Amino acid sequence: MRIAVTAGEPRLDAEIDPRFGRCPFFLIVETDNLSVEAISNENQALGQGAGIQSARLLAERGVKFVLTGNCGPNAHQTLTAAGIGVIVGCSGTVRSAVEQFAAGRLQAASAPNVPGHTGMSAGTSPAPPVPAPAPPASGPGQGAGPGYGMGRGRGAGGGMGGGMGRGIGRGRGQGGGRGQGRGRGCGGS
Repeated sequence: MRIAVTAGEPRLDAEIDPRFGRCPFFLIVETDNLSVEAISNENQALGQGAGIQSARLLAERGVKFVLTGNCGPNAHQTLTAAGIGVIVGCSGTVRSAVEQFAAGRLQAASAPNVPGHTGMSAGTSPAPPVPAPAPPASGPGQGAGPGYGMGRGRGAGGGMGGGMGRGIGRGRGQGGGRGQGRGRGCGGS
């Protein structure tokens, strides 16, 4: 059976990379004889859609299961729609995970285990929850104030300041559309 494991390096004794769509390599392993095909993941640098494109790549290769640390909702949906089982929570070496899979000790996940855009930058923890927006400011300087949320400056404040910025990653700013800022207007993506 052909399975794919997310890896940091193109070898069987490499550590599993916990990010499905943004891992450096996929190791496609034949469980019958442990033959390995290493595929460089060219989707890891995509601005968005890395998980979906990576899932399509593995479906084209005839993979039946994916072993990884984390898998978000879009990638999980694409993988399961292609008939590929998703096993999350894997760590250690690729070889160890393959051996556990072959011994029947790993179970497919019925749902993603992280929210979307979790693996956008290596070595950081997921962004904190987005607080409720504050009521609009009044008087001069409308829109000036801290903005917290899931944004990286993708939004631009409309009207006289701030707004609802939309983006990815962690954001903190001065009401200029990073995350949910205070003020009037709604920034575009």
